[in-house]
Amino acid sequence: MATETTSYGEWPSPIESADVARKQIGLAFPTMAGECVWWQEMRPSEGGRQTVVCRGPDGVSRDLLPAPWNARTRVHEYGGRSYLPLSDGFVFANFSDQRLYRSRDGVQPGPLTAAPGADTSDRFADFVLAPGGNEVWCVRERHCSGRDEAGRGEAGRVSRAIVAVPLDGSAVDDPDAVRVLVSGSDFYAFPAPSPDGTRLAWICWDHPRMPWDGTELRVAALGDGPLSEVNQQQLLRGGEAESVLAPVWRDDRSLYVISDRSGWWNLYLADPLAFPRAPLPPIALCPREEEFAEPLWQLGRYPYAVLDDGRIAVVHGQDQPRLGVLDPGTGQLFDFDLPYQVFGSGLSASGRSVVTIAGGPAVPLSVIKAEIPAPGQRRQAAEVHELRRTLDSVPDAGYLPVPRKACLTGASGSVVHALVYPPANPAGRAPDDELPPYVVWVHGGPTSQVGPRLDLEKAFFTSRGIGIIDVNYGGSSGYGRAYRERLRGQWGIVDVADVMTAALALAEAGEADGNRLGIRGGSAGGWTALAAVTSGIGVLGPDALDRVAGEAGEAGSDAVEGTGRKGVFAAAASYFGVSDLRGFAAQTHDFESRYLDGLIGPLPECESLYAERAPVGHVNDATCPVLLLQGLDDPIVPPAQSESIAADLAAHGIRYAYLAFAGESHGFRKAETIIASLEAEISFYGQIMGFTPPGVPPLPLTGG
Repeated sequence: MATETTSYGEWPSPIESADVARKQIGLAFPTMAGECVWWQEMRPSEGGRQTVVCRGPDGVSRDLLPAPWNARTRVHEYGGRSYLPLSDGFVFANFSDQRLYRSRDGVQPGPLTAAPGADTSDRFADFVLAPGGNEVWCVRERHCSGRDEAGRGEAGRVSRAIVAVPLDGSAVDDPDAVRVLVSGSDFYAFPAPSPDGTRLAWICWDHPRMPWDGTELRVAALGDGPLSEVNQQQLLRGGEAESVLAPVWRDDRSLYVISDRSGWWNLYLADPLAFPRAPLPPIALCPREEEFAEPLWQLGRYPYAVLDDGRIAVVHGQDQPRLGVLDPGTGQLFDFDLPYQVFGSGLSASGRSVVTIAGGPAVPLSVIKAEIPAPGQRRQAAEVHELRRTLDSVPDAGYLPVPRKACLTGASGSVVHALVYPPANPAGRAPDDELPPYVVWVHGGPTSQVGPRLDLEKAFFTSRGIGIIDVNYGGSSGYGRAYRERLRGQWGIVDVADVMTAALALAEAGEADGNRLGIRGGSAGGWTALAAVTSGIGVLGPDALDRVAGEAGEAGSDAVEGTGRKGVFAAAASYFGVSDLRGFAAQTHDFESRYLDGLIGPLPECESLYAERAPVGHVNDATCPVLLLQGLDDPIVPPAQSESIAADLAAHGIRYAYLAFAGESHGFRKAETIIASLEAEISFYGQIMGFTPPGVPPLPLTGG
């Protein structure tokens, strides 16, 4: 293949923005029901519509929901598993009205719950079939906008409960037919009836905690009435400083549960019938300094699955998670040799078959089915079938970046985990005296974790000559509770220092052009990107420059000082990022309405910190150009967040662009939006960093 000498950022690439938008479908929540495998599938080419797919034992995958049905729940706004297989069809939550529907073969889906009212609307998630088979038990989230019977104002109130929805449709005209099983806590997850139907286990927690801060595992005996009375419940495990997740009954008296009581999410065995007579602590099945779970952002995701022979399929690890099988009797854990380095969206099992989502740097995320060998067989004998890929075809390997793990030294000697994606293009070559621009990618959450997966969005940039460093900054999951809690009270400080450390390390090593370092992030990552170029140590005065450059070395300091800028970054892109902390606390949805208590501090005591850390109010002459991308229907980070920072940038004469997209929420789903945002982003970098990406319309910038 002939190569062409062209500046970084101008390399010709076969990976177009339309490829990113239309070829990468979203796969989530695979579930086994007998010999069938089910999953959710999000399709950008259909406006982001989400359908349910079932693959039968004949090997044929069937789309079960034609348009305009959209199987997407809005509980917690992040949703989760939106369907439940039944013997004669399935139940699903429909996006447009959030009602539950029942679908049978060849029959139009029919509603199971009442239509939204003028004052009250319900959402449902985390479904399980009731022991009697005539109800679905799930989490109900109720939004009230009117007044109660006493005339008290109820506007904006959100409550949750575990409820029983009858499958006969009787609740459509009689909302009271939906029985409340458990109530009284702010949040619920993982309703789990015991095999004999006599007990119910669940997870709950209250404001201001997030589910990775502290949750409770509770168990109660089932009767005819609700279980909401505290004296009817047993607190089995958990509290303010212990995150417990995913209870699964082993038998009628004991259950498995995930807990981070050791500092790591590990698997335990608990016996609820021993409480309160003999309060023995849960038994750790395989104690390791590894994670066997991930943060509970979406409901309905189980991080392990019990096989019919009693063994447990698990995904565990830190940087390189692995699929393995755990013998709970001996504590032995055997891993399988599989070509995957990324796992997600939980596990489900039937017999000795396990399904999950997996991928790697050269393998697209896929629904996989693994046949777990019988006890005593070699662990390498696991047979794996890929049932559905996010990509039908993969670009030539030469255009895909090969990630390299990097462990950097951050503030106070702390470790910063990152993945480096160098530019990759067999047909592109830069002049010998030119170093590539690099963009720091900052994930959201901020408790998320990035892994080395094939991502066409990354390849869109790297195949054109723009390097990427993906940073698992302090606060990320995957490295234990202590690493997550590095961000407690330090949001806007630890994360900013870590991403700056990563960028300066590349400049120091001579891998990146110190004049052309960018930063981009979405949601909480957008916050870090904006904070890094406005407030605190992000815009480097002499003292701050010394502090941060001291972590990356003097060459990193020289790389910045030689640019004539006061900051590390030449450009920043924020996808629906937080810019105004006080406004976020007042306007965001209920699930995250107290999140800042842990990340910054409680209000009103920490009012001054909210003003001090926010990007809004700290734009100055040293702030670099900024690209803002925002969904107008975003209930998590409302448009006011992007609008406020845009006004601040305009007032200071900083070059910026603000693109708002109608019909988009938190995370872009429509193909046309993805295309527009990617082309805007690379045009923005080109204008700031001095290259002209071919075939991309120039993005108009304001100010400067």
